[in-house]
Amino acid sequence: MSRALRNVTGCQEALARLLELELSELRQHWGALYKSDPSPHLSRELLLRAVAYRLQEVALGGLGPAHQRQLRQIALQFNQTGEIRRRARAELKSGARLVREWQGRTYEVLVLDDGFSWQGTHYTSLSAVARKITGTPWSGPLFFGLKQNRPATRSPSQIAYAPW
Repeated sequence: MSRALRNVTGCQEALARLLELELSELRQHWGALYKSDPSPHLSRELLLRAVAYRLQEVALGGLGPAHQRQLRQIALQFNQTGEIRRRARAELKSGARLVREWQGRTYEVLVLDDGFSWQGTHYTSLSAVARKITGTPWSGPLFFGLKQNRPATRSPSQIAYAPW
């Protein structure tokens, strides 16, 4: 049995057993997983969730760097402003067709549940399609007009001048 499969199976078994544990046993699991004692004010439900999350994180891997960075930015924004602004993101539904004219040719991409299809080939990302079409590292959402391009140059009001 592969190590990954053992991790998944072991994790599933441990998660199933968590519901049967007493509060003191959950606290022991917390200590083993987090290398610290849990607050005495944590409810059984919160301990259960935190231990379950950590078990999965250890067995299956945690959040990737991009998601960690995104969460840090959200926390920083909340600490500074007291609110969180979410960026609007285009939701692409399966069956939608994206059309782009580029260098005199029209390109049509079909949105699938698990990626995109172009010229009978499956792609997991829109950027992979854009790279194939252009031969350069394009952002797929940018190439197909799903997000706005940021200006390459700063306006004079954004430029900081150093006094000489």
